[in-house]
Amino acid sequence: MSESLPPVLGLHHFAWRCRNAEETRHFYEDILGLPLVHLIRLDRVPSTGEYCPYVHLFFEMADGSNIAFFDLGDDTAAEPSPNTPPWVNHIALRLATLDELETMKQRLVDHGIDVLGVTDHHFVRSIYFFDPNGFRLELTVPVAPAETLETYKRQARPALEAWTQERVKAVPEAPAA
Repeated sequence: MSESLPPVLGLHHFAWRCRNAEETRHFYEDILGLPLVHLIRLDRVPSTGEYCPYVHLFFEMADGSNIAFFDLGDDTAAEPSPNTPPWVNHIALRLATLDELETMKQRLVDHGIDVLGVTDHHFVRSIYFFDPNGFRLELTVPVAPAETLETYKRQARPALEAWTQERVKAVPEAPAA
């Protein structure tokens, strides 16, 4: 790559639709411990000018990044994609230790939330659960040593190239129009 690109510094926010702003606030602030740090209430979408009254909620993580939600005031959550298994679309939030992971798992269970895991992915250990909007979350703790992560990094492009070649062979060509 000859062109010098500005570095992407990190995640500012990830936004998702929510069914109910207060229900979502309770889950993220009271149960997960992410403080509500900003709320925008508008009638028009700034980027398009479209009329659509909403509130936009921001919950801050310890590193300053946010998970955010839009409540469009119609008591409707985002629908899952019918062509995607429910385990695919999710956001993973990092914790520091395995003890913290166990603490959060117990806290979720104590609040009546179904939790899957702890799952050992060899480079991280994770638990999975859904928020009140049907959005899948993962809490994860990195467990692989730096040398292992460096090996994964070196192997990533060749592994992707192999996958791409296998896909090309497996997907039939579309008929000519």
